[in-house]
Amino acid sequence: MTEHRKIPLPLEGEKPSSLLERASGAFGFDPFRPAPVPHRLADAEMKRAKVRRKEPEAPTAEAAGEAAPETLPEPPAPPVMAPEPIRETLPVPVPPSQVTVERQVGAVVLHGKRFPVDRELLREQGLIVPDGAVNALVEEFRIVKRRVLESARAAGTALSRRVLVCSPHPGEGKTFCASNLAIALAAERDSEVLLIDADFAKPSILSTFGLPRGAGFMDCLANDEVQPEDLVIGTDIPGLWVLPAGNQTNADSEYLASRRTAEVLERLSMGAPNRILIFDSPPALAASPAAELAKHVGQALLVARADATSQSALEDAVELLSGCPDIKLLLNAAHFSPSGRKFGTYYGYGE
Repeated sequence: MTEHRKIPLPLEGEKPSSLLERASGAFGFDPFRPAPVPHRLADAEMKRAKVRRKEPEAPTAEAAGEAAPETLPEPPAPPVMAPEPIRETLPVPVPPSQVTVERQVGAVVLHGKRFPVDRELLREQGLIVPDGAVNALVEEFRIVKRRVLESARAAGTALSRRVLVCSPHPGEGKTFCASNLAIALAAERDSEVLLIDADFAKPSILSTFGLPRGAGFMDCLANDEVQPEDLVIGTDIPGLWVLPAGNQTNADSEYLASRRTAEVLERLSMGAPNRILIFDSPPALAASPAAELAKHVGQALLVARADATSQSALEDAVELLSGCPDIKLLLNAAHFSPSGRKFGTYYGYGE
């Protein structure tokens, strides 16, 4: 340890100093002086975003004048398969009135015994005579049958091939129109007509054509073991068959309202697209069977006699036949033509 005697004393006239200051000067302690302290510290440097500079691209071989090496073509990208559209699996809703379910069954062949039709009797009643002269009556019912056939083909169902011929009151010509329509339809080359007498109280189809009496429609409805095709009567008019009314009962309306009616008519019409069923029914306002039969047919011809059938009677009959989806009005015994034209005089046909 340095003795304090070796530390020089301050000379005369000098500013007195401390022992440490004199020791520092004597032994060379000046480099160990503390660093000067600034009066204000410098502000901290703020961070700034660095700007990236794009490096210059290296010169290609073509730019340097050298031949570029051959490169193989890139393989084509695999085709992108479009997603398969989602198919609608729910059925399209259809109005109940247009839903038709028809079983595919074999047609029932009509094989009844054939009987000749009295042509002279047809002429006396003013009906169409098969193979006779074409007159105004023939042309008028040709128009009627075209409307019936068009409606049947448009619908394409067994129900549409069943036609009900009815009138509001007796004596308005329903049997006359049903018989002429059946004869006109039988003249079609690819049609088969079954004329059904459904007027059980007053049947008249057999007497109109001069055919023998026998069992018929009502007998088939009353007995489940009887098949309708066994009761059909054939005629010598090509394509025309007749099903008589059968024996009378006191429950004809109840039989028509049973399930047996649908079974019988289905058997006669299903599987036979060229067969048309014509029903001669009782007057709608006189008996109830017409309203029951209207539920089993696709077309109805409501016969109105000119200058005899009232508008109110037609409206009431239409309401009773509302079970049929297609009701047509057929004007009978009209002698006045608004256009002044008649088929007989226009075409030169004989009356």
